[in-house]
Amino acid sequence: MAFGSRGGTGMVAGSAPQSSSGAQLSGTEQDATSVYFLDVGQGDSELIRLKTGENILIDAGTPETAQELADYLADLGVSKIDCLVATHPHADHIGGMEQIVSRFEIGQIYMPRIPDSQIPTTAAYEKLLTAIDKKGLKITAPKAGTVIVHNGDEKLEILAPNSAKYDDLNSYSIVAMLTSGEKKFLFTGDAESDSEKEMVAKGYDLRCDVLKCGHHGSSTSTSAAFLKAANPKTAVISCGLNNDYGHPHKEVISRLQKAGVTIYRTDQQKTVLAQCDGKSIRFTTGLNSVGK
Repeated sequence: MAFGSRGGTGMVAGSAPQSSSGAQLSGTEQDATSVYFLDVGQGDSELIRLKTGENILIDAGTPETAQELADYLADLGVSKIDCLVATHPHADHIGGMEQIVSRFEIGQIYMPRIPDSQIPTTAAYEKLLTAIDKKGLKITAPKAGTVIVHNGDEKLEILAPNSAKYDDLNSYSIVAMLTSGEKKFLFTGDAESDSEKEMVAKGYDLRCDVLKCGHHGSSTSTSAAFLKAANPKTAVISCGLNNDYGHPHKEVISRLQKAGVTIYRTDQQKTVLAQCDGKSIRFTTGLNSVGK
């Protein structure tokens, strides 16, 4: 199966490609920022391809999808990951990252600093650290307010974590805002409500057009206050079909629907591609899954 081939497109699978405003994108696809919300099963991974040619990979799915993810990226023509973001060291987010580090040229690597008592001892985490060390790469700890990429009208800024210690590993998640012209995409990893409350309390501008819902649509994330502050038009939920966790949770879906948010789910619509020319966003659904 050729990765990257398209199935249904648009707001509803099978309809014509449309922007979030209902208009066609201006210019060519090469003039667009492309964001792939990759279907890696019960995991998380997003590829951002900037108009200037740089590639940003946020998370890398599970160990089971590692080889397929690397192949998928290669088939898209990716040879270098200019910025690699491991939101937090859970295996469903960093499971394929050792493969990515080993196979591709890597620029910057961002990973949150975790207290020694909470550092995981999983094979996925150990393999990732070994791969990074083997290549002599450096890990940068995220700092809220830091702009890590800024090319013309495209920018990626870190908004969380905002504390040195959390009870749950999920809340160490790196949260990042991508700006493309007039449009914004908010990526939240598995950040839970305590991290969301910090961002709201600190007065960050969380308004976005597209929200990647935290923790696979779990009720521990996408709280009412955070959703109100973000006020997205579209939400994307990355989760596995018929997963054991019941993701996404009904209360989150209900909250999004009541807010009038268009919802895309990788368990139902496979890989979702958002293309943004700075003024409008076009969604394509039904791209091939990375994993099973």
